[in-house]
Amino acid sequence: MSRIKAIRTKAAVLAGATVLAGLGVGAMAAPAQAAWSDCDGGALCAYLNANGGGTPGQVFGNNSDLRQYNKFNNARSAYNNGNSCDVRIWTLLNREGSSALLHRGNAIYDTHTWNNGQFRYGIASNTWVC
Repeated sequence: MSRIKAIRTKAAVLAGATVLAGLGVGAMAAPAQAAWSDCDGGALCAYLNANGGGTPGQVFGNNSDLRQYNKFNNARSAYNNGNSCDVRIWTLLNREGSSALLHRGNAIYDTHTWNNGQFRYGIASNTWVC
């Protein structure tokens, strides 16, 4: 009887250690999400995840071809951290196609739903409006 009890005790200790080890690995494996605050002052930032998730791609000034940058070509969210200006974003290169004005300090939380999903395929170009 004591031999069975010893085997059960060892099995319980081993199972507990396995669970604790698994929790430790899981807790360390999830990196923290980036935030809107990771967008530098004066920049228009684009993120590959909704709600500003991930590391931002940043541009300054007017741009006729943002498609060359993966984070704008596949933007899922965006943030205008301009110093004093709003930014007009466009669906096509060279500031063509449909556009929308993103006011300074405002964000697009999800390009798939914002403004009827107009930018679900990314942001192609931009112009600062002061």
